Amino acid sequence: VQLQASGGGLVQAGGSLRLSCAASGRTFSSYFTGWFGWFRQAPGKEREFVASIRWSGGSTRYADSVKGRFTISGDNAKNLVYLQMDSPKPEDTAVYYCAARLSPFPSAPYDYWGQGTLVTVSS
Repeated sequence: VQLQASGGGLVQAGGSLRLSCAASGRTFSSYFTGWFGWFRQAPGKEREFVASIRWSGGSTRYADSVKGRFTISGDNAKNLVYLQMDSPKPEDTAVYYCAARLSPFPSAPYDYWGQGTLVTVSS
């Protein structure tokens, strides 16, 4: 499985930005019970969870820091996962990574990681 994140860039606080993650190497049908997730790592900080979505059924989870501002979604037909970032704040500045977990259990580790895409939020 290969994951390719894109869509990062410079955005003003209060604006909008959408990140995309293209998954390849296998077919993720609507019956795939694994999860896709977005993580981020700011300079000098550890990587942290942002949001995740279960491919089958669309259940989502969010970090408290982004709840109500970011939305994760998936497109089964295109094998794409999105992270819509609305009203971003300067503290959202980080390299964003997408990841895939084959297990349906939320506590299982992620199996595949993409390269990051840098998001910079200006005040």
